[in-house]
Amino acid sequence: MDLEEVKGNLKNFINSEGKLTAIPAKHKLQVMAIRFLAEKFVKGKDYTEKEVGEIINANTVFEDPASIRRGLVDYKFMTRDDYCKNYRLLDKEPDMDKMY
Repeated sequence: MDLEEVKGNLKNFINSEGKLTAIPAKHKLQVMAIRFLAEKFVKGKDYTEKEVGEIINANTVFEDPASIRRGLVDYKFMTRDDYCKNYRLLDKEPDMDKMY
């Protein structure tokens, strides 16, 4: 699923500024919301926990970076080291169809 399809499915959760307004209740839309936010990161770049939180907060109207960070890792969009200090977007996006 490409980013435009994701945005279309999340139209009720993205405001006019392009920010996510809430995490949807439905699992399928939750995964899409995490994918939408994963697009805000650069592949091959390492991020600190603080940087990940700042990017998440800049692209949402609510402040819950910890849940989003967990989702990015749990749904295999990002990896993090054992100490949760370094995060990195994975080169290959996970198969979203297998997540629903």
